[in-house]
Amino acid sequence: MSTERTTQQAAAASATAAGAARPVPAPPVSPAAPVAPVAEAAVPDPRSGFAAGTAAAASTKRKSGRDRNRGQGRDQDRGRDRDRDRKAAARVAAASADSSLPGTPPAGRDRATAHPLAEDESSGAQALKALGAQVSGGAGGGGVGLGGVGGRNGRGLPNPAAAPALSESERLRYVGAATRRIARGIDLDEILLGLCRSVVPAFADAILVYLRDPLPVGDERPSGPFVLRLRRTDRAPDENASEQSPETGALLPVVPSTEGAYGAAADHIDVPMDGALAEVLRGVRPLFSEAPQATAALYELVGGCPDATDLGPGSGSGAAPNGLILPTGRRAILAPLRGRRRVIGAAVLLRRPERPAFESEDLLVAAQLATHTALGVDKAAMYDREASTADSLQRAMLPDSLPQPTGVRLASRYLPAAESARVGGDWYDAIPLPGSRVALVVGDVMGHSMTSAAIMGQLRTTVQTLAGLDLAPQEVLYHLDEQAQRLGQDRMATCIYAVYDPIAHRVTIANAGHPPPVLLHSNGLAEVLRVPPGAPIGVGGVPFEAVELPAPAGATLLLYTDGLVESRTRDVWGGIEMLRERLHAASQIVSPPPLEPLCDEVLDILGPGDRDDDIALLAARFDGIAPRDVAYWFLEPRAQTAGRARRLVRQALRRWDLEPLTEATELLVSEIVTNAVRYAERPITLRLLRTDVLRCEVGDDAPTLPRMRHAQPQDEGGRGLYLVSRMAQRWGATRLSTGKVVWFEMGIPGGLHR
Repeated sequence: MSTERTTQQAAAASATAAGAARPVPAPPVSPAAPVAPVAEAAVPDPRSGFAAGTAAAASTKRKSGRDRNRGQGRDQDRGRDRDRDRKAAARVAAASADSSLPGTPPAGRDRATAHPLAEDESSGAQALKALGAQVSGGAGGGGVGLGGVGGRNGRGLPNPAAAPALSESERLRYVGAATRRIARGIDLDEILLGLCRSVVPAFADAILVYLRDPLPVGDERPSGPFVLRLRRTDRAPDENASEQSPETGALLPVVPSTEGAYGAAADHIDVPMDGALAEVLRGVRPLFSEAPQATAALYELVGGCPDATDLGPGSGSGAAPNGLILPTGRRAILAPLRGRRRVIGAAVLLRRPERPAFESEDLLVAAQLATHTALGVDKAAMYDREASTADSLQRAMLPDSLPQPTGVRLASRYLPAAESARVGGDWYDAIPLPGSRVALVVGDVMGHSMTSAAIMGQLRTTVQTLAGLDLAPQEVLYHLDEQAQRLGQDRMATCIYAVYDPIAHRVTIANAGHPPPVLLHSNGLAEVLRVPPGAPIGVGGVPFEAVELPAPAGATLLLYTDGLVESRTRDVWGGIEMLRERLHAASQIVSPPPLEPLCDEVLDILGPGDRDDDIALLAARFDGIAPRDVAYWFLEPRAQTAGRARRLVRQALRRWDLEPLTEATELLVSEIVTNAVRYAERPITLRLLRTDVLRCEVGDDAPTLPRMRHAQPQDEGGRGLYLVSRMAQRWGATRLSTGKVVWFEMGIPGGLHR
């Protein structure tokens, strides 16, 4: 039986190495056990990586006899087991052939539809770990690893003499486990790490992975020169590095920054299109470093030599200019990485001299590993582009930075639902309003998709437009509900809209199906505000209510989406109670707590894996404006009103010790008040605010906004707003529900006067 097994293995190996369809020699027939002739073996697929032996062999018909002894029965059982193994190997090779590789039979030929591996995921992973453990086992280990590494000699090095040949089933289990580990990754680093961990030390002692830079994505055509960059390396530990010499090549180059007597691998290669490396990459098939062209390509890739045709064994030079020494012959495999459209890189697999060299079947294993890695890299590149697009879309939908309105400090946070779903419908916003007020908005569109993000962007733009009209909070939600219905059916969203007045120290809130806000007082008391819940945006035909509540100085208002307080393990009200307790605990340490650390503390209520929804958080610390920093007057629209306005401004600035601003402020107030008197029918309002700047506001009942124009030399008017724009630090005009407000700001010498 041993002679029969050896003959068949030798015939299978020679048939695979030649790549031709040759009949497998029939095994010697025992006189006591006559068998039928063996059918001609099928052509093994040179790129499948699994058909290392023969293809499906014809089943042998045996005649049952009553006079056969027990030894003949055992021979028959072994023959049936061997035939069954060959058939399984043929089915695996046909099912796992990659149609994208050259030399792969076209679709439509005989292929088994079964899964490439008959065992489950756990058995494949165990096989991969077992093979790696066998290669790196301790002294006296008798395990068998890929490449025939068995026991170890007295120095602790692998002993090639103790290594039997690797069986086909072990090779199949290794390839199946390795490809599953590579395919498990999503991003580029995970895929390359899976390749390196699968190869070292089970298949090779070192691996270097080069990828194109920049990496093409999808159907994009690469532009510019062909550049390869070293992206990942790994190698097995060299237990006897001090005993090796440069001539042995035992120390393998792995890390680009590793300099020394043995050289270092290049991390950046410009590939000439007429060089040996480009020719090997176009061939796609993995090659041993045997032929001069393959050796030159290997040194060009790893050594960074643009012209490496004179390097390698027998060249006399022996090493690259940087002192790099590489294994040669069948101890080095150069495997191009071809994606769905084009070659995107290459992998180099190396073995030390004390380990048996690669076999012909190992080229098929390398081809499978390279194919799965290249397809995974393509997948990762497209995933990264989609994730980048989603991130850009989400950032564009949310404010780049929060404004800094007078009398309030703001902080915000946004967290996506998961890394695989980076876009969602949650948003927040802070909109400055006339009279130093600010609108605080948090909303949540149903769903986690591009559609939800697009709807969120439309609703956010609508809210900004409605806020610019200075509508009441309930009116803003009413018109937002109408807009959601115009966008289409099932455009559901929740929203909370609050307007804070720092002068009156009041906040007006309207709610549309959103979780209630939480107010943290300066004394540490956390209060859930009683706000009418309202119906979600998009329902239609439902009125909204607004409530006005006190907003004392030093208090903090938190607006949030339901992703912060609701999860699979708790309901909304349970989460709100946890939020209230966390705010109270934070205020016991520092009162009032700083805004940015407070936002981080609030997000800590989410445990690991407890985030099922995206989260938007907006925190507002109410500082308010003291009454002593506000001056307010009503003026009748008369011809003498401009003069009275100048006198009132002069008195207020003298009281605030801002005499240096008197002349310029009087001139600008006179121009704006004169224009208001011309069109107003009701009393005019004049207000001065002293914060970090001096702000002046003039309001009237005329809805038309003034526009600056360039007056001609002969014109007697039209220069007022031009003077305002030239002398003021900032200025603007805002339409109100009762008219308009024209305002300007003047810088205060010496900074803040409070």
